[in-house]
Amino acid sequence: MARSAVVSNVEYQLSFDLTDGNNNVTNNISSKNTPLNADANSSTNTDKRNKTQLTNTTLNGKANLALNNQFKATTKLTFNLASTKSPLTLDLNKAQVERFIINGKSIYPNYNGAYFTLSPTLLVSGKNTIEVSFKRQYSSNGEGLHRFIDPVDQRIYLYSHFEPAGAQKMFALFDQPDLKANFTLTVTAPKDWSVISTTNETRIAPHGTANTWYFPTTPKISPYNFSMHAGPYHVWQDNSGPYPMRLFARQSVAKHVSAADWFTYTKQGLRFFDNYFGIAYPFKKYDQLLVPNVIYGAMANAAAITFSEDYFLHQTSMTQAQKQSLASVIMHEMAQQWIGNLVTMRWWNGLWLNESFASFMGALATSEVTEFNHAWQDFDAKSKQQAYQKDRLITAHPIDVPVTSSHNAFDNIDAITYQKGASVLKQLRHLIGHDTFRQGVRKYLQQYRFENATLIHFIHSLETASGRDLSQWTQQWLNQAGVNTIKAQYVCGNGKISEFNLIQSANSDFPALREQRVQIALFNQHRHGIDKDKQLAVTYQGRKTAVPALIGSQCPDLVYPNIDNWGYVKVELDQRSLNTATRRLNHINDPLLRSMLWQSLWNSAVDGHVGVEQFINAALVNIPKEHDDTILSQVISHLHQAQATLMLMSPNHKTYANTVTRALAQMSLRLAMQNTHNSDLQRRWFEAYVTFSQTPTSLSHLHELLLGTATMTGMTLDQNLRWAIIKQLSRFDYKNTQQLIANELTTDNSNNGQKQALAARVLRPNAANKRQWLTALTADNTLTVAKKRIVMQSLYPTEQKYFSQATAQQRLDEMARYDQQGVVFMRAFNQYLIPTLCSADNIDALTKVISTSSHLSAMTQGALLEARQADYQCVQMKNTLKP
Repeated sequence: MARSAVVSNVEYQLSFDLTDGNNNVTNNISSKNTPLNADANSSTNTDKRNKTQLTNTTLNGKANLALNNQFKATTKLTFNLASTKSPLTLDLNKAQVERFIINGKSIYPNYNGAYFTLSPTLLVSGKNTIEVSFKRQYSSNGEGLHRFIDPVDQRIYLYSHFEPAGAQKMFALFDQPDLKANFTLTVTAPKDWSVISTTNETRIAPHGTANTWYFPTTPKISPYNFSMHAGPYHVWQDNSGPYPMRLFARQSVAKHVSAADWFTYTKQGLRFFDNYFGIAYPFKKYDQLLVPNVIYGAMANAAAITFSEDYFLHQTSMTQAQKQSLASVIMHEMAQQWIGNLVTMRWWNGLWLNESFASFMGALATSEVTEFNHAWQDFDAKSKQQAYQKDRLITAHPIDVPVTSSHNAFDNIDAITYQKGASVLKQLRHLIGHDTFRQGVRKYLQQYRFENATLIHFIHSLETASGRDLSQWTQQWLNQAGVNTIKAQYVCGNGKISEFNLIQSANSDFPALREQRVQIALFNQHRHGIDKDKQLAVTYQGRKTAVPALIGSQCPDLVYPNIDNWGYVKVELDQRSLNTATRRLNHINDPLLRSMLWQSLWNSAVDGHVGVEQFINAALVNIPKEHDDTILSQVISHLHQAQATLMLMSPNHKTYANTVTRALAQMSLRLAMQNTHNSDLQRRWFEAYVTFSQTPTSLSHLHELLLGTATMTGMTLDQNLRWAIIKQLSRFDYKNTQQLIANELTTDNSNNGQKQALAARVLRPNAANKRQWLTALTADNTLTVAKKRIVMQSLYPTEQKYFSQATAQQRLDEMARYDQQGVVFMRAFNQYLIPTLCSADNIDALTKVISTSSHLSAMTQGALLEARQADYQCVQMKNTLKP
């Protein structure tokens, strides 16, 4: 960060050559695929019908694969320097430098492969100019300038990803968020390619067998917000909204993209945010790209957002749940165009505000301007629960934490950063008032537009708008870790409440108690259901808070002390309420309350207050009558976790585990067959049936459905379902699975098909197969990071516990070697390959590694602690299980 103290007024002129003159890439494509240009765009401006205009681009040829996987580039940067007392560094990762000119003088630079060290004698106080020409390999791990060859048609696609400090893998720069700059871009690319960046091109000029694209200077943005993407993308255009919109995807997957849905949600979001923030969208156009092998789900580059194909390509019509997910993510990334791109955190410790605010605003926008007015229920059932889960771990951390370097920027980017932060902002909005909150946000954006800001600036803007001191709130909610639990404690006499208290507790590792406002609701059973008798807003603090206003109320059958989910707090049901919920959950009309009660039941099982069998029994009784898709998704997910936990508990509870698995498969199949009138519910239950199918009978049925010798009314197996069945068959070593994989690849040899086939092969329960793939993670250089993640995810499913056990000690012994593979690799390794075996022996083995883990990264040390905690929890659940 020291550079920002002396460097200012940075401008970059970037030039890239992506043609075959440098890397032998030629596409031999006919001229039918005309790239986007100003003239082509202008034709859509005359469309008076406000209809989506689709520009069909069709390619006829195939790309010749590059022999030399490199691009050529030149960075020319100018900047002001306040002092020449110390050397200055300039970032550029692993480049072959061809020319380096500083202030007009050509030199041989002091370059270590990561950055240049610039001697003070070469610099001047005031304006400096540096020009660097170089070659560099394309990235294959999703960072920098990523290059992808489509296995279907051999076309080549490029896209960039820079967060947190990946821009230096594409050009020379001061790669840190607090050195905002203006970027001017020129790109020479094959004639059939489109080039997409933060601004729209001003012109495209012929350049031999290629085209040169010229882009105007961007507004002042942080380096990680800039982007450049190129390739023979299929493009859709829509100019019917407030800003020109485009959507890009690879040619071979374009038929699976519902462009109309993308544009509908995008237009709704842009109008909402323009109005909410009181500042017009800060860029002149809105581009979105579906790209393969993305590290994360999406990236909010300024005006050119990238989305992972893995999450947003659907081979059949999208379900309502899939549409809601699409709308929510579009809104999330869009919110970051204001908080994130227009106003950017000064350093990476402020990244949480970008993500938390975007998560909060994404749910708010989705609930208010799309058809998904229940979006907050979905947020509470999924996102908020992820935060609770992370916040109860021994590695829980405050929302706002120090970050020492860009390398550590993502150490604490997790459910606390995203989902807890969003929940806390939602709570703050309740605390100071909706309109006041919006006024504070508007003030913040207006004051710091196109600048960097800190948490202090954000809080001060809210304090100014609300007229109240938020320092105590900041300390309690942003600077302290952990989640609290509340429980209703009451006494009844003669059918009336004679005493009522809220009891607050905390995890012993994070003992802080907090103040917040919640709503208590009292319910009673009646002949036709469970009705709410009373609701009261209460502010509580400390261990015990009396609620005298409820004294004299009818003694309730059910108390829920966080109705409407105002508070960020776990709810432990009192015994009377727990009994009511377990027996009659499906009689509660409010879907949000049902969802929260399901979560409370699951939390009670996880925390060891009740046995996991009680949750399973409650689900078998109540869930067949549930028709809310959010709740179904939530409970089925918990059932998967419960079933997986039972598998880990084997052999102690193997008979019960098998009984539960059969019951869940039978229930799922029955409900899939019954819901022919509702395709979304039918698909939800059929997907559950596939994953619960483990017996010879159910696996044989899946095989027959795959071959078409059996059918199910209303159910059509699209490609994703076919691969899901094949993976399940391979996972349980069904006959001839390897031939099934080979046959399916002849039909679907797409990028997704190859990844699904890889997963199916890795899942096969064979000791030699498992060791081969474990070795390949570090020995096979042909495996991309995206494929390595699939291998790690597929190696040791829970029922293959003994294969995991066979290599567990080897993996622990070699943690240091794995840890050297980098952050992206280790995120997957830590999630899937640190052994969790539900045994005291594994706890001891993990403890031994933890005691000598100081040489490992902080992220990996934390993952080891979490794995040990998970095993402790599993052992605890095993001890309480009484089937």
